[in-house]
Amino acid sequence: MALPTITEAVVLRAFAFGEADRVLHVYTEANGRVGVVAKGVRRTKSRFGGRLEPFSHVELSIHRGRGELGTVTGASLVRSHDAVRTDPYRLQVGLVGLEAMLRLFTEEERNDRAFLAVTRFLDALDAREPQRGRRPVLDPLVLSFQLKLLWLSGFLPHLGSCVECGAETGLVAFQPASGGVVCTACDHGGIGLSPDGSNAIAALLGTPIADAPGLGIGDRAARDVLAVVTSSYEHHGGFRLRTLSA
Repeated sequence: MALPTITEAVVLRAFAFGEADRVLHVYTEANGRVGVVAKGVRRTKSRFGGRLEPFSHVELSIHRGRGELGTVTGASLVRSHDAVRTDPYRLQVGLVGLEAMLRLFTEEERNDRAFLAVTRFLDALDAREPQRGRRPVLDPLVLSFQLKLLWLSGFLPHLGSCVECGAETGLVAFQPASGGVVCTACDHGGIGLSPDGSNAIAALLGTPIADAPGLGIGDRAARDVLAVVTSSYEHHGGFRLRTLSA
């Protein structure tokens, strides 16, 4: 009989299955994205049902049989991230991050950097103070996380110079079909990108995720960053995040 895999994991999504089971999409340290079933966890007396909620950072014991889904045979909490689940602002920021992870990392393939990124994002989100008057989707923390996920998945656009002519100044727009920014002369209906937006992207990419909220990025620059992120999803990944329209 095959021995179970024991690995740290982050629960990205969970939904009911049958009368008492729950199917989980988890991102594991050992094997990347995997699907597992946790049997009986919706029963009141379940040994570890409360540990297997979205955002939970856990150590799992997973038995792999012949089916597509593994079976959770043990679970212990590393970090619960209850602060994310119980605060509306943090929750919305976190849901954007988890959906981005789900859409960009679909394969059962180990990626240490991606696992580190999602755990650091959730740790930083626990400590993030809710921001009054600011849309959660514009929070620098989740923008930083998404840019780093685009980089890790190979979808990060070319941002340092005009993708058409190579000019390093006068960059005014993002052209998704070309895969990068363009200058005034090469702009043919691209998405407008302000200097503050360009600087914000560079700062977010060059700063650790946890330090992103301290960069002082304003809403205008944040909207520019979000436009680059969403258009990269659409044109290179072929999807939109539902949580970004919430």
